[in-house]
Amino acid sequence: MDALDLARWQFGVTTVYHFLFVPLTIGLGIFVAGLQTAWHRTGKEHYLRLTKFFGKLFLINFGMGVVTGIVQEFQFGMNWSEYSTFVGDVFGAPLALEALLAFFMESTFLGLWIFGWDRLPKKVHLACIWAAAIGSNLSAYFILAANAWMKHPVGYEVVDGKARMTDLWAVLTNSTALAQVPHVIASAFIVAGGFVLAVSGYWLLKTRQDMWRGAAKAALVMTAIAGAVVAVSGDTSAKLTYEQQPMKLAAAEGLKHDTAGAPFSIVPGIEIPNVLSFLSTNDFNATVPGMEDLQRTFERQFGPGDYRPDQTVVFWSFRLMIVFGMATVALSVLGLWLTRRRRAVPDWFARILLLALPLPLLAVTAGWLLSEVGRQPWTVAGELLTAASVSPGVSLAEVAISLTVFTLLYGGLAVAEGVLLTKHVRKGPEEVEPVPAAEKLEPSLMY
Repeated sequence: MDALDLARWQFGVTTVYHFLFVPLTIGLGIFVAGLQTAWHRTGKEHYLRLTKFFGKLFLINFGMGVVTGIVQEFQFGMNWSEYSTFVGDVFGAPLALEALLAFFMESTFLGLWIFGWDRLPKKVHLACIWAAAIGSNLSAYFILAANAWMKHPVGYEVVDGKARMTDLWAVLTNSTALAQVPHVIASAFIVAGGFVLAVSGYWLLKTRQDMWRGAAKAALVMTAIAGAVVAVSGDTSAKLTYEQQPMKLAAAEGLKHDTAGAPFSIVPGIEIPNVLSFLSTNDFNATVPGMEDLQRTFERQFGPGDYRPDQTVVFWSFRLMIVFGMATVALSVLGLWLTRRRRAVPDWFARILLLALPLPLLAVTAGWLLSEVGRQPWTVAGELLTAASVSPGVSLAEVAISLTVFTLLYGGLAVAEGVLLTKHVRKGPEEVEPVPAAEKLEPSLMY
């Protein structure tokens, strides 16, 4: 084991941990904004209670996401200086837009929302949470645009060994990004929906208040719709992967050689004929490249080396992503059927919702592993190998120390996050004084 291996482990550990907070922040922000909108329009007390309750859970998660996200940026200078040197002129623009436009917008309006209760006009206060929620989605867009460039670099030229951006619009409208953004954001809504369903299930088992049935119903609808978006965007991503990252597609299916009418492998030994070709090209008889044949092609194109990713990780990550994601969406569809015509949520189903909390988190984690491990051995496809991206002056001992520190730190943060969320969930929504909807108030009472 050398410094490169530990540097990869460190970035993988911190990225996966940070990514647990990102989708929940993206989806839960919109959910909270929707609850406050419902209260603003109807004046019903339970919407206000749910807004403040889930709003606090959103803030806990947002704060932890900020802390864990900062560490990732340090690693670019610590362990990946060669990578930073190569991509800096390209990455600077989308990352600057993420910080200056999206993150500052999100943080500013979130602060106004936190301290603006009973101080800001209610319409302005409502606009603040929507601006914060939209900011988190914009932030995801710019980050994903930068990430997509690593898989399919566009709008650049290499000058003096560095990538220099020639077309910002091409980077921001990269076809890989346009497919990846709806897929990831819809996945975030599934994560948030699963979280709300688990919390609602917990309280439905304690109390049969209609408020929790309403929260669960809203989350079921959100999860089901997001599941449909994930399926459509996933199909688009699969076709782009066939065109842009054929080695990843071959590794995800365990396809060794070029195959006409390639089968889709459910698990090793169980295949559905011709389906992979159709998913890749809309043609059941199309030829899908295999790993061994691609390896020979890449050796001729890029020189000697192993251009195959870790097949075991890529193969099983793909299947776990599908299984956990489909299970969550299937639960939402089942829940919509069980609660049709204002029927109560059965106790057995509420227990399942509570136990199913990890499923969407496991799905997005598996999806992220598929995305990033499948790109290996490249950090920038066709341009920069991972082995050439690591900082040359960092020793094995130094990376081992930082990896140990970060692992312990993140372990402590995980405990803190779990304690805070559990404590707040068990406490439940606070009582509030009945307030009429803002649009029904007299102008003198709105300020």
